[in-house]
Order: sequence, then structure tokens, then C-alpha cells
Amino acid sequence: MEALFDADFGAREPRRLAPGAYHLPGWLEPRQQRWIVERYREWSQGPVPPRGARVAGHEMSVKTVCLGWHWQPYRYTREASDVNGARVLPFPDWLVRAGRLALAETAFEADSYTPDAALVNYYDGSARMGMHQDKDEKSTAPVVSFSIGDACTFRFGNTEHRNKPYEDILLASGDLFVFGGPARLAFHGVTRMHPGTAPAGCGLPKGRINITLRETGLDA
Repeated sequence: MEALFDADFGAREPRRLAPGAYHLPGWLEPRQQRWIVERYREWSQGPVPPRGARVAGHEMSVKTVCLGWHWQPYRYTREASDVNGARVLPFPDWLVRAGRLALAETAFEADSYTPDAALVNYYDGSARMGMHQDKDEKSTAPVVSFSIGDACTFRFGNTEHRNKPYEDILLASGDLFVFGGPARLAFHGVTRMHPGTAPAGCGLPKGRINITLRETGLDA
């Protein structure tokens, strides 16, 4: 059910949470969000359907479809051997361009950024993601993250452990989050979803889509 009124999160300004970590609220326009939601629906048709990866024997509440490379704990493969054995969809050129445009608004070098894997995660109203590091890539290039749909509470921590210090921020529809450099291996996770906060114009009536772009550093 769509919200009758868009959620009011107050003034949210671009900011640097830590050296190498940047939050740019509302970076994607509503028309761009709608277009990406349509692409997500196409990706979800396969050849590899969205699935909850199994970590330490437990299925994640987040459902993931991968582009370019298939992520499974704790490695990347071209074929989804933990799902149906099919090869994942190729990484689209437009996501490379989107990643470079995102980095151009941070302190990172944008022109050489060439992500080759995307984890596209869908969160329903009860989904969570525990604190973790993105460390299965050989490359140390930044991770670029786009959010569409319902807002979530995103916890961004330190590089040593899952405990404090960390900071909780709101990621809403259209937000961009980038972390690299000294923040590249920071622990992070989603502690709470906020159902009913997806704006009417984003193309997703409920739930949250999160796309994270990575350079794997792996050979083709």
C-alpha cells in the first residue's frame, strides 16, 4: 500500500561521515529511481532469480540478484552454483557511468572507476542486514550504493570490529552512499526498515532496493 503522503525526514544535507565515507541525500531523481526499479524487475526474471544467501547456515532476510559476478559467501563466481547454476546477467555499461558520476561528487578519482559487479538487494519491511565488511573483492576501489523505496536505518561503523564507535543514519529513496579509502573496510549494516516511507514517485510501492557497485579485481 502506498503512503498517502511522502515521509518528511526534515533537512538532510550532504555530509562526510568519516574520511572516505560520503552520504548524498536525494542524489537520484524520481524519474531515475522509477527507471531503475523497472530494470530491477527485469533482472529479477533471471536467469538467476533473487535469493537469500546462506551465511553460517542461516538464510539472509535480504533477497539478492547479482550482475556481472555472482556473490556467495565468501567469493565471487560467474555462475550461481548455489542457486541454479546459471550464469548471471552481464554488468550494464550504464551502471559504470552511474558509478563514475557518483564518485565525481566525492574526493575519489572517478574516471578510472570501473565496477564489474553489482549486488542488488531487496528488503521487505522486516528485513535486516547484520554488521559486516565488504572484503571479498581483491580491489580496494570504493563501494557505491544507491537506495530506492522505503527508508532504512543504516549503521556505519569502524574498520576494526562490529561494536562502537558507529553512527546510525537514515537512507531514504534516492540517496547515494559511498565508502572507500580509509573507510573501505568499515563494518556496516541495516538495523531497521521504515515501511510506508517510499515516496509515491519512486516506482516502488513498498520495500527497499539497494544497489551496491564494486570492483572485484578478478580476471574475466
